[in-house]
Amino acid sequence: MITHLLTRIDLMMNSFSKGQKRIALYIEEHYDKAAFMTAAKLGETVGVSESTVVRFATELGYDGYPKLQKAMQEMIRSKLTSVQRIEVTSGRIGDGNVLDSVLMQDIEKIRRTIEETSHADFNRAVDEICKAKRIYIFGVRSTAAIASFLAYYFQLIFDNVTVINTTSSTTMYEHIFRISGDDLIIGISFPRYSTMAVEAMDFARSRGAHAVAITDSMASPLVASADSILIARSDMASIVDSLVAPLSLINALIVATVLKKKDEVSETFRALEQVWNREGVYTNHEDGVKRRRGCGGHDGSRNSRRLRRVGDIDREESPCGPQADDNRQGQVQRPQQLRRDDLYTECARQRQVPLFCGQPLHACGRLRVF
Repeated sequence: MITHLLTRIDLMMNSFSKGQKRIALYIEEHYDKAAFMTAAKLGETVGVSESTVVRFATELGYDGYPKLQKAMQEMIRSKLTSVQRIEVTSGRIGDGNVLDSVLMQDIEKIRRTIEETSHADFNRAVDEICKAKRIYIFGVRSTAAIASFLAYYFQLIFDNVTVINTTSSTTMYEHIFRISGDDLIIGISFPRYSTMAVEAMDFARSRGAHAVAITDSMASPLVASADSILIARSDMASIVDSLVAPLSLINALIVATVLKKKDEVSETFRALEQVWNREGVYTNHEDGVKRRRGCGGHDGSRNSRRLRRVGDIDREESPCGPQADDNRQGQVQRPQQLRRDDLYTECARQRQVPLFCGQPLHACGRLRVF
């Protein structure tokens, strides 16, 4: 059966009605826009009715317009340039609420991921991960972030994890040239697909390693070399790659792996907790409260001293008026010698009121230095 949309259109062009031909020509020339139009919008754009668009989809062999629309989106998945993505995003959202629109589309991608990801492949991937001698995780460009996220947790669970996020083909092969049949590679790639990800998967598969593909559809070039295929939808033609569904899938992969190795992982994290507590890696609520209380007080702490200090002078504890007279009678010890004797001692002796940092000193001349 012919699966490529443009091939179907070319073969059937002569049999189309006049209105259907207009639809076909528009799709061929503007597939990046047509893929995200409703049937009514597409019909309005080319000058035909919505029912004509629906019949066109059926004529091509699709079970309704949504299937045709999905085929168009699959067709453009790896072909949209960055400029085209900006134009499509602008057309889809327009003057609407960007926040609501993007979040709702991400929710839809998670829903589709639940429906389309193979549970058998997911469970097989978890089993192979747990028994692999070495684990390689490949993700470059925008997928490097989620590859590093997965590697962070796997490196806490296993002692044999290598993350590959280089854009150099030479360096990539240097990382994986020892890969063997006892090992496993996880390749992560979404449109626009990375050529290096495909090459890494092909190389690993040729060495007998189990290959797990985390990608967006069965049409992805990673699928051909994969033993386990985990589909996570990322099909919003947007200015940025939507990695919400892929990250959720990776969260599930981590959780499933931890549960499968529950006893061993529990021992590992008990040891880690001791190290974290000893080294003060994490803070807690009580520590934060103590610091907040200490910052504004006069308890002699470093922070409180810093707040009271203006240059070398503490004006806050310099009394004036009658109390100053008591100080001069010896009831209070004389202040420490100033660091800048030539300036401040003379000012104090003459009881002048110089300006320091925009504020007058006390007229009594009693100056205290930290």
